Amino acid sequence: MTKVYYDADADLERLTSSSVALVGYGNQGRSWALNLRDSGCTDLRVCVRADESRERAREDGFEVFELEEASAADIVCVLIPDDAIPALPLRRRDDGLTLVASGYSFAFERFAPAGDLGMVAPRMLGPEVRRCYEEGAGFITAVGVQHDATGDALARILAVAKGIGGLREGAIELTPRQEAVLDLAVEQILSPALTHVNTAFVGTMLGHGIPLEAIMTELFLSGEVERTYRLLRKEGFSGQLEHHSPASQYGQLSRRGSYDALDFAPIMQKLADDIASGRFADEWDAEGEAGYPKLEALKEIHAGPGIQALEREMRAKLGPEAAGARASEDAEE
Repeated sequence: MTKVYYDADADLERLTSSSVALVGYGNQGRSWALNLRDSGCTDLRVCVRADESRERAREDGFEVFELEEASAADIVCVLIPDDAIPALPLRRRDDGLTLVASGYSFAFERFAPAGDLGMVAPRMLGPEVRRCYEEGAGFITAVGVQHDATGDALARILAVAKGIGGLREGAIELTPRQEAVLDLAVEQILSPALTHVNTAFVGTMLGHGIPLEAIMTELFLSGEVERTYRLLRKEGFSGQLEHHSPASQYGQLSRRGSYDALDFAPIMQKLADDIASGRFADEWDAEGEAGYPKLEALKEIHAGPGIQALEREMRAKLGPEAAGARASEDAEE
């Protein structure tokens, strides 16, 4: 049975009595720093390069330090992109705890400092980590131990998770490897599959004479899909189903087996094996060392100027941007 932790399972004293260093002050780093400070963590240092993030940390009232100065802290939270972590100038203590917000660097053996190693991975975008904390709502988190050198790793990991608000809605116990494989699988297995399905749907609807604007509205411009997923999160599938008309319910459920003959599993398994074997991590390292040429070429194909122009045109016609533009025009008249 999967273990789930809550606020009652953690002791904030283990956090507030420790020195804590945060490496990075981006989307996650800033939210973590503010949340930890509000949770009573007073010995808190932000360790960043000399860039705009350093100035923002100072503006938020934090004392800033060089990256090397994180090494001496009891707890170090590494909150920078995965591919930048191995190059950090950290020399960790045998009794220290080093935390990451993504299991990737531990899972694929890119980072292995001394001492306790753990993961606190919010299932939430960085700015929302702060917003959810301020609202008192919290967010679901994945927590896990990579290496327990002191026998106290889990207790300290849970204290940090509690400090950022990550135990209020429950924290799922995962190994860093499990978290990394799942995270990469959503990006590399599920996302391409959904893109393929959406593309086929658009082509089918265009073939039936439906305007592209109407199709895009159904898929995302109206906001109906994201609000339906919000209901799915809050009420479950059966609960949200009742918000649809009887015809919608019947159509969804009666046609559910239409794609059963299409076996996605072999392709998904192949992609999952590619992730789990570490081959993708090696490929990504090589891409970075080469200066990301393939990434730039792929972005040009799939998210280049043509796609950007089409999306701008759609948003200008329909949705919040269109409403704002019309309101401005009305105000000028």
